[in-house]
Amino acid sequence: MLLVLAIALGLYVLGRVMGASPQARLFLPGLVIVAVLIIQATLPEGNTLKAATGGSLRNWLILMGVVALVLAYRFGLSRLRARHDAVEAPNTPQQGSFSPAELDRYARHIVLRELGGPGQKKLKQAKVLVVGAGGLGAPALQYLAAAGVGTIGIVDDDTVSVSNLQRQVIHRDADTGRPKVQSAADAIHAQNPFVTVRPYQRRLDAEIAPDLLADYDLVLDGTDNFDTRYLINRACVAAGVPLVSAAITQWEGQISLYHPAGDAPCYACVFPQAPAPELAPSCAEAGVIGALPGVVGSMMAAEAIKWITGAGQTLAGRLMIYDALYADARVINVKRRADCATCGSGASPKIVD
Repeated sequence: MLLVLAIALGLYVLGRVMGASPQARLFLPGLVIVAVLIIQATLPEGNTLKAATGGSLRNWLILMGVVALVLAYRFGLSRLRARHDAVEAPNTPQQGSFSPAELDRYARHIVLRELGGPGQKKLKQAKVLVVGAGGLGAPALQYLAAAGVGTIGIVDDDTVSVSNLQRQVIHRDADTGRPKVQSAADAIHAQNPFVTVRPYQRRLDAEIAPDLLADYDLVLDGTDNFDTRYLINRACVAAGVPLVSAAITQWEGQISLYHPAGDAPCYACVFPQAPAPELAPSCAEAGVIGALPGVVGSMMAAEAIKWITGAGQTLAGRLMIYDALYADARVINVKRRADCATCGSGASPKIVD
């Protein structure tokens, strides 16, 4: 019996050395075993050939039974592994979705339980529009790009000035005089070549807002005047697109996520009318600590990432106020107003500038 098994094994190894297919490698050894079984079943006891090939059909049948059990065990194990992989697949990154370079780049996201491969894929498929490439928009854009948000739109009609560089960290001294959208786009491409950037060098107005916002999943408002903030809010409410809006002055900033379609208030619910100019001076008039927009702008990016991936709890229905001077942060609950002129019963169906 050992001689026959050695011959069968030798034929298998020879077929493997010659580069034969798995089926061809098994054919000749299988043919030898079948021939031996025929010999054991047909030749009488005491036959020299029968004795040389094992001497008993029962021994071969026992051996074949053991082999069959081993093969059945391996087959069952492979089926269980396949079912396990099918269940786990939604929670692991798909090689077909990301290049090896992207998997390495986003590895710290993928190992996060709240994000994982599916969350990173959502970021790659997301489209986020950032209005304003200034103090708040600069860090928000940088972290959205670093996080792997697939498509980022930038709306701004301004150019880079030297006075911007104290806080608008996406721009460089060499960018002075350039359009902010182009400077920001170049910085994003240098940071993450896997991100698509759409620069819009113009002011957002009521004419283009509906069509522009309809192509995005989320809007970040980093503008510095109330007229534009209310316009963006109206456009987002009309399009059913969530809005992350923030504002800063001197040492203090505030941020929330506004989304009436998700039962959260809109910006006008919380701030029904703009304050008097003397109560809300611009950064140029009142000043601003350079690191403050970095903190609040990064919060905007974090809110965007959470909303896109479904991780944690967003600031929808809550307003966060951050005081950098005294290192204090507090959150207050905010609700929709039934009489809101933008999302309530008195809402106008049109976006007016």
